[in-house]
Amino acid sequence: MVAEPHGPEEDRKPQADEARSAFAPPAGVEPPGPPEDDHPSSEFAVPEGLATEPSGEPERSAFARPSTFDSRLAHPAYTPAHGVPPVRLSKDAPWQDRMRTMLRMPVSERPLTEPAQRHEEGAGPAVPRVLDLTLRIGELLLAGGEGAEDVEAAMFAICRSYGMDRCEPTVTFTLLSVTYQPSLVDDPVTASRIVRRRGTDYTRLTAVYQLVTDISTEDVDVTLEEAYRRLALIRRNRHPYPGWALTLAAGGLAGAASVLLGGDWAVFLIAAAGAMLGDRLAWLAAGRGLPEFYQFAVAAVPPAALGVALNLLHAGLRPSAVITGGLFALIPGRALVAAVQDGLTGFYITASARLLEVVYFFVAIVVGVLTTLYVGVQLGAELSPEGAAVPVERPVVSILAAMALSLTFAILLQQDRFTVVFVMVNGAVAWVVYGAVAVTAEGSAVLATALAAGLVGLFGQLMARYERSTSLPYVTAAIGPLLPGSAMYYGVLNIAQNDMDAGFASLARAAALALAIAIGVNLGGELARMFLRAPATAATRRAAKRTRGF
Repeated sequence: MVAEPHGPEEDRKPQADEARSAFAPPAGVEPPGPPEDDHPSSEFAVPEGLATEPSGEPERSAFARPSTFDSRLAHPAYTPAHGVPPVRLSKDAPWQDRMRTMLRMPVSERPLTEPAQRHEEGAGPAVPRVLDLTLRIGELLLAGGEGAEDVEAAMFAICRSYGMDRCEPTVTFTLLSVTYQPSLVDDPVTASRIVRRRGTDYTRLTAVYQLVTDISTEDVDVTLEEAYRRLALIRRNRHPYPGWALTLAAGGLAGAASVLLGGDWAVFLIAAAGAMLGDRLAWLAAGRGLPEFYQFAVAAVPPAALGVALNLLHAGLRPSAVITGGLFALIPGRALVAAVQDGLTGFYITASARLLEVVYFFVAIVVGVLTTLYVGVQLGAELSPEGAAVPVERPVVSILAAMALSLTFAILLQQDRFTVVFVMVNGAVAWVVYGAVAVTAEGSAVLATALAAGLVGLFGQLMARYERSTSLPYVTAAIGPLLPGSAMYYGVLNIAQNDMDAGFASLARAAALALAIAIGVNLGGELARMFLRAPATAATRRAAKRTRGF
């Protein structure tokens, strides 16, 4: 069977080489424009007849710097092309400065250092035990009145000394926590501890600092077992002064303050008796479990009552000196300094809590004194703020009284005996500076207080750096003569006499003096750390910036 030939339509099928685009116009339809080959230029080409301005710069890469760029005006926050210079910390500087500098740096920029305490071959740090030791030491420092930044520096130094570089300590008013992350792929380990009891014992605080110094030193081998043993001994050690010595010291402090304000030996004895009676009442209230607010209020009553009794008996003495001397033994100077220090170093939550605690203590003192003065006014006592404010210029007696006040204050703080001499000299220098500016030159009392407190902080920080210890034993007792006991008494007395404007103005002046003390002490310490044996490279100073101010 012969196949029939194909029709003419089948013979007209296009071959493969005749295939065209699907977008080609069909046969018999004119294309919308000339062929694409007639316009080889881009659709972004400049139309004909339009003139363009010649470019002032030759054509360059898009990644080249513009002609207006000036490296001297570049923003310092940008990372330079050669990278961030590494921070080198001097090993001659105290561990407080080195740890404080690294804490203020981002984690990614902290230098990796060799641990001060070695481990056995192939064994890493015992993470739970190191964290527990760190928290226990931090608890003792915070309970002893140390600033939050110094507590974090000590905790950071312990972790790094035992080979735990990637750790972050956190300190608030009552809570301590530390987090350690072995690597970026491992889960972090966090431990915390709550500070429930606070007590002032600078001998114990100095021993804790010595332990941290030994742990941070490469030449001293302190294993975890040795560190725990020393820490247990520190916690079990008894206070260097018994209770009766503290009561006598409170009386001596009040008596020295009354002499500083113009009293004689009779006023000294009466003020001392009132302060010792108030101290015993405060101990009785503490034994009954009453909060510290009521303890301060009760302790402020006996000095005020004795001052009112002197006025009612017309004994011819200075009742204002008796009452003010008793207030000197109650004003929480160290708590105020620590609160302002925490605020200046960026620990605002801790600073707010400590300031609130100080405000409660001030209110308790005001309540106790105001209640007693109000009863005295109703009984006919004639207490005059104008007469009480008259200064008595006795330079030699005032300097000796300032030294005695610093001595008794140091005993109340449970300081080591070898620090007492320096504290007495520092307190005398503070009072001389204050008297020279405020009394002799008739300058501002706030300015004089700030200058005297600045010298106290500077000398205390120098002595602490020499001893490789905390500055609290050399600073806190020395600011005793500068405490605003007189301004507080005058304010309370005016309020008791219904002169509210003068009363609140005097209390505001007392608050200004207290802030001047705190800021002056902190500024003196910062000046010592800035210029004396600090890691003084430019990179280190930049690393110390917490914020840039915008």
